[in-house]
Amino acid sequence: MTGQTAPPPTSDRAPGERPSSFSLDIEERGIKDAVRGYVGKLRSGDPGAVPAILGLVVLAAIFSQVSGRFLSSNNIGNLPGQGGYIAIIALGLVFVLLLGEIDLSAGTAGGICAGAAAQALNQHGLREGIPGTSALYWILIVFMVAMAALGFYLRSITGPVLVLIGVLLTLTGLDQHVVPAIVFAVCVGCSIGILNGFLVAVVGIPSFIVTLALFLAWQGVLLFLLNSQPIGVNGFPAWFGLAHDNLTPFWSWVFTIVVTGGYLIYTVLKSVRAKARGLAHDALPLVLLRAGLLVVVGVVVTLLANRNRNTNPFKVINGLPWALVIPIILMIICTIAISKTTWGRHLFATGGSTEAARRAGIDVRHIRVTAFTICTAFGALGGVFLASTTGGVQLDLGSGNILLFAVAAAVIGGTSLFGGRGKPRDAIIGALVIVIIPNGIGLRPSLPASYQNIITGAVLLIAAGVDALSRRRSMQR
Repeated sequence: MTGQTAPPPTSDRAPGERPSSFSLDIEERGIKDAVRGYVGKLRSGDPGAVPAILGLVVLAAIFSQVSGRFLSSNNIGNLPGQGGYIAIIALGLVFVLLLGEIDLSAGTAGGICAGAAAQALNQHGLREGIPGTSALYWILIVFMVAMAALGFYLRSITGPVLVLIGVLLTLTGLDQHVVPAIVFAVCVGCSIGILNGFLVAVVGIPSFIVTLALFLAWQGVLLFLLNSQPIGVNGFPAWFGLAHDNLTPFWSWVFTIVVTGGYLIYTVLKSVRAKARGLAHDALPLVLLRAGLLVVVGVVVTLLANRNRNTNPFKVINGLPWALVIPIILMIICTIAISKTTWGRHLFATGGSTEAARRAGIDVRHIRVTAFTICTAFGALGGVFLASTTGGVQLDLGSGNILLFAVAAAVIGGTSLFGGRGKPRDAIIGALVIVIIPNGIGLRPSLPASYQNIITGAVLLIAAGVDALSRRRSMQR
């Protein structure tokens, strides 16, 4: 009626509740909620790392029955040195797999990068000339400069900068020292990754074809680089020690306290700040439970690692292996890059749907180039670790099953082959599964070596099957 005012709208808000508050924004997730949420993820087709962890438990149970030495401190302490290179290469592959792509050349590219570093140390600097073909050095320099320029053109920054740092290291002769030589190897890997990304993202060649062709080509380039002569790294303690040396017990505890304590402090502060701002957050008991489990695992592992695990009474071997510490540090860095940066969110978006990401304004080309650059940089570092494991840069370093094992590690750990789902931790868990198989078989000489390939293939097939079925189930829901 005219002249009458409408009654004020009723509200179901509790007294004192802010008008802008929403129940979903301020919900607090407890332990029971986390369990229900995780079960829901499993039902919706996202198993995460559960299959890998179950496989790890099953394999450990089987091999502990095959040989009583499997669970010995000496054997467990050797596992990181035997599989560190797989974990590092797999870490790089996670970035490419998240896009639904593949890089079959990461292994042989890592062989080239390790070969360049070894030749630089062997010749007191790579600029002194590569035996048998001095022109190859300048071809490498021109290639790296060209790839740096191409990377800048494609709006990449970090990769091209690292490439130019590598050029500077070798032109000034600093690559005759071990650490700069290893850095130079990673820089060479970045230049190769830019090439891979350009061919896939700009030229439009399928990544399978590009990297398969380069997988074959890099094996020939390595022969030229080494002048058909393998180079040992045992004479360079810093390089050889990557797969064979350990932290001291004191620094092992420092590492464990920093990693586990840092995670505890970060998660608690994150929960408290979110609660203070009225945002959804994990309840403090859930945060403490999750961080407490990590602390317990870290303390137990460090306690066992700090015990003497050498059967020779004249030499003490203890402490966390470098081959375990370095991959964990890299995993943490990768996790931060993927989950806490805009680039990481764009990576997941591109892997989920390239067209949707493009329409949302994401530079898909840039994301692909940087992902391939990171992948090959990790492949280079993995090649350095592989040379440390084997004692030198052989003529076929990085070929054979190396790349297949790395891909298997990422997939077995829980990274999807179809893109859009995966975490850096998958590479570490999967690498542990992969390395346990030959280790356990090797402890029983009566078992044929062919069992290694059969078991590894079966585990990978199961992991790929779980990935495909979970993806189909998630699409149906």
